[in-house]
Amino acid sequence: MPTIMAYHKVKNTKHWLASPMRKQVFEPIGVTNIRTFIDPQTSNRVGLVMDVADMEKLMAFMQTKAAADAMAHDGVLPETLVLLVQS
Repeated sequence: MPTIMAYHKVKNTKHWLASPMRKQVFEPIGVTNIRTFIDPQTSNRVGLVMDVADMEKLMAFMQTKAAADAMAHDGVLPETLVLLVQS
């Protein structure tokens, strides 16, 4: 099971941290062990590390309206999103 690191900027870090949206949208597609991070130098840059059972499923989900809606709810600036796969 690959581990993925994602980072991006958000509109409001406190809102993003408190949001249950990550678990709600990622757990049904097999994403587990989601851990959150904040850049201490750039307060609105945040990140996730998570275990992904099915990368194709995750990548397909990221192209959906549901993913866009979840990012909008959490204040994610989608143009800043970067996904890295553990090698």
